Amino acid sequence: MSNSPFATASLPDDAIELGRIQEAWGIKGWVRILPHSADTSALFESSEWFLQPPEARFARGFSAFAGGVRVKVAEIKAHSDGIVARIEGLDDRNGAEALKGVRIYLPRSAFPATPEGEYYWVDLIGLTVVNRDGVHLGVVRDLMPTGPNSVLVMEYTETVDGKEQSAERMIPFVAAYIDDVDLKARRITADWGLDY
Repeated sequence: MSNSPFATASLPDDAIELGRIQEAWGIKGWVRILPHSADTSALFESSEWFLQPPEARFARGFSAFAGGVRVKVAEIKAHSDGIVARIEGLDDRNGAEALKGVRIYLPRSAFPATPEGEYYWVDLIGLTVVNRDGVHLGVVRDLMPTGPNSVLVMEYTETVDGKEQSAERMIPFVAAYIDDVDLKARRITADWGLDY
């Protein structure tokens, strides 16, 4: 390829890793994407992605580009159980195969707005959770999908036999237990007791 589809670029300060390129798809430069979240709207609505080489443990033999790059998304579509995309200027299978393991980033500021009462998982990570009495329940470390709803996975410190240790608490992320999510204050208020 004489005209490289890769423009050298640093990651934006608010960059979030949204997925990885799994493998080539077809013979015309398409790639199969493994998204990190069930909500793929940001990937579909962005015309540009920021790419980083695979993590060191997966980067053996990787030579498609060095450092970070920005690419234009020519086409993207849902296909059977996943997502496939074509990067502008990448027109053959060999070029697509060379991108295996590449990490895909977008700036958080480029994500589509969410409807009232809906949140991106990335916005909930790190929020402090308190109950209605103001008692600290933990800090959101992860969200776990459980079918119809998600569960907040929180980390907190407890004292056992006079020693502090890290512990985990889970709360279903549903209106029955979550009273308020205040992103500006970085706090979630829940109807949840310490003994649940």
